[in-house]
Amino acid sequence: MSLPTKTWFDALHQCQQQGKSYVLVTLLATAGSTPRNGGTKMLVCDDTTFDTIGGGHLEFEVTKQARNLLLQNTTTQKLEHYPLSSKLGQCCGGATNVLFEVFKEHTQHIALYGAGHVSQALVPILAQLPLQISWIDNRQDMLDKIAQQGQPSNVNLIFSEQPDETISTLPDNAWAMIMTHNHQLDFEIVEAALGREEMAFVGMIGSDTKARRFKTRLAHKGFKKQDIQRLISPVGLLNIPGKRPIEVAVSMAAQLIQMLDNSVETQDQKKQAWRDNKQLIQSLVSQPESQS
Repeated sequence: MSLPTKTWFDALHQCQQQGKSYVLVTLLATAGSTPRNGGTKMLVCDDTTFDTIGGGHLEFEVTKQARNLLLQNTTTQKLEHYPLSSKLGQCCGGATNVLFEVFKEHTQHIALYGAGHVSQALVPILAQLPLQISWIDNRQDMLDKIAQQGQPSNVNLIFSEQPDETISTLPDNAWAMIMTHNHQLDFEIVEAALGREEMAFVGMIGSDTKARRFKTRLAHKGFKKQDIQRLISPVGLLNIPGKRPIEVAVSMAAQLIQMLDNSVETQDQKKQAWRDNKQLIQSLVSQPESQS
């Protein structure tokens, strides 16, 4: 991951935007002589770090522990005590408690088909979520204008003369949101998306009448009922009113946010997080003792 900044705060924001897992490390209580004061933070990713808690062997051991926690593939918290003695390769003589806050981000891939007014209102909202966005259109001039405006790092503009052919390039469990300028093109993309059983979501903008016509055409083409039912149309939360592009985009974004929230954490992970929080609270009552 390429991050243009060295501060933990900016790196944290970038990680959240790009859906990259990270560990926020905080020095809590300190006693005696320590490289940095309590409250100092650094951020650890699988391939880099941002800011520092003082360097030396302490930071080396903390970074190694943070990356071991990332390998557990779950959001959790852990508190550890580090005496800054010769055993740790440091002669400060103090001690510190280090809080590890592990944030395992779920990065969902979504392909947006169509670069019209609604998608132009939708993408700035979605780009702030842990999503990797492929924004696909068959109009090069329109994509060029959008590119000139600049896009977040998790948005990839893709020109394709046959957008339906890009369905096969999407990762397993990807989402597809279809809203092109042409109904026939919409149908071809829907047809390709429903042809991939591993597509986790296939949504299409439009009216109930359009959805019924598409489902009838799909049935005539030999699609099974259970596959046709995978097409979600209209899309968005229907209790959010309005037909302006931004209103439609907000409705669609709300639906996708609900889907993201439902897919992030399993019940087992929630139980483990509860146990970790309980253990953390118990650990916080103890303070580090000075090492002679």
